[in-house]
Amino acid sequence: MSKILEDLRYADSHEWVKVEGDIATVGITDYAQHALGSIVYVDMPEEGDEVTAGEDFGAVESVKAASDLISPVSGEVVEINTALEDEPELLNQDAFANWIMKVKLSDASEVDGLLTADAYAKICEE
Repeated sequence: MSKILEDLRYADSHEWVKVEGDIATVGITDYAQHALGSIVYVDMPEEGDEVTAGEDFGAVESVKAASDLISPVSGEVVEINTALEDEPELLNQDAFANWIMKVKLSDASEVDGLLTADAYAKICEE
């Protein structure tokens, strides 16, 4: 069973969001990193890029597959996790501790449309 944290919101494309003020921290879920296997590369946006909810913002590549990253929120990228450039496997070690990007939200209400932990758990069981 994959780990799902109660205090986060989730996208059905297996990204998680933690909102603090007007900043949303985004990463991939434990379920996603298990499905991908050993992650070898993370393609991330650059600081200052605009991301749009429901659209690609990068990709995660593993030894067996590449998967697009879909932004759960819209806004400006204010920070990326540069540690992942040299150590993409950090996502396998702890998908929740190792976020991918932080976004200054342009529409905080988008978060309300994301899945709760319980709703996301149901998707993972299907």
